Formats: sequence, structure tokens, C-alpha cells
Amino acid sequence: MIIELGVVGILVGILSGFFGIGGGTILVPILLFLGYDMKTAIGISVIQMVFSSVYGSYLNFKKGTLDLNMVLIIGLGGFVGALLSAVIVSRVDAFALEVLFFAFVIFALARMYVKTERYDTTIEPHPALLFFIGMVIGLFSISIGVGGSILLVPILVGFLHVNLKNAISAGLFFVVFSSVSGVIGLSMARVLDYESGLIIGMASLLGVFIGIFLKHQVEEDLQKRLLLLFYVAVAFYLFIRLVGNE
Repeated sequence: MIIELGVVGILVGILSGFFGIGGGTILVPILLFLGYDMKTAIGISVIQMVFSSVYGSYLNFKKGTLDLNMVLIIGLGGFVGALLSAVIVSRVDAFALEVLFFAFVIFALARMYVKTERYDTTIEPHPALLFFIGMVIGLFSISIGVGGSILLVPILVGFLHVNLKNAISAGLFFVVFSSVSGVIGLSMARVLDYESGLIIGMASLLGVFIGIFLKHQVEEDLQKRLLLLFYVAVAFYLFIRLVGNE
């Protein structure tokens, strides 16, 4: 099982570095296929996200694609939202949360697809709005085991006109805050499989290095098409889950 978990970690790390995601969107269904229950899979996913997001953000910062000033505020909002997710999950039906998350993914995907223009300037909204955006994303994403960048990247590109490569770097940095907060909350609930999480997390570091290297080798237009394809696949997966849980 260690070898299988290591391979999974590398694969998830590559996707994390290239697309700026935490990896939970891919990791959770893989773990379910391997026989883990949903709560344990979410816990392992959150542990892995800490590894991939911290290391990936360090590499992005060295390459100059990470704007700390903007993302720090969003990240702090995500940290608060992720802490509150335990309260929301305990009071809201899981199916309702997944429906809402699916709606957010479709909206964000549509917004990113429509806004294909290139902008010379980035919109700088009020810090309170950035904090609120981060809090909402952190609130809903950690509750289903993903980092939240799948929603943040389209918002940054479509609404704030951020360069795609910088938006992907920002998305991965956001996951640092949401995943650390998620680990704190889930550890209190005693649902973390630390051994499996650490194996996958350590293996994902190699994958993140490969993914970020590949991100800087491709043209932005190609990367955007691949990102849109990835989001469509995620939306399809969420739709299948919702239909199956009805």
C-alpha cells in the first residue's frame, strides 16, 4: 500500500503544481476507490494539501509569480472560513453543500470561459471584499476535502483580471491557509489518518516540483485550455456524485 500511496502522491502533486490546486479534487475519489471511507479520505487529502501548497508556493515565490500582498488577505479569509466549516457541516446536509459547491464550480467555470480578453491592469478591490471571498471559499471547500483554488483561480482571472500564471500561484498559496486550518479542525474531530497522509504528502513534493516546472514551459493559452478541460472534468465528477447520492 505504501507504493500505491506514493504513486498517488506524485500524481496529485503534479496536478497541484501545474493547475495551482490543492489536489483534493483528485485525491478524494482515488482514496475512495482504494477503500478509504469518506471522512478518512477528506482528512488524508487535507494533510496532503499542506505539503503540496507550502512547497509549491515557495517555488512560485522564487519564480516571481506569487503576489503575497493580495493573496495574504484572501488566505486569511480562507483560514477563518475553513475553521467555521466544521460548524456549517454539522448543521447543513452534505448533499446540499455539494449542490452549492457544484453551482459555484459551474459559475466560476463559465465566468473564466467567457472572459478570454487580456487585461493590462489588475483590479484591486477593497481588502474587506478579498477577505470575504477567501472566507466563503474556505468555508465550503474544506467541508468536502478540497483546497478552494478551483474556485479562486477563475474569480481572480475573470473578475480581477489577474494573469493566469499568477492566479494559479495565488490559488496554490490560498490552499496553505485553508488546509492548515482544515488540519486543525479535523484533528479535533479525530478523523485524521496521519500515516497515509504523510506518505502521500511527502511523495507529492516531487510531483509539485515537476508540475511547476511544466507550468512554466507551456504557453498561457495552452495552459488555460488545459485548465478549462480540467474544470469541466471536475464539474462532471461532481455531477455524477450528486446524481448518485440522490
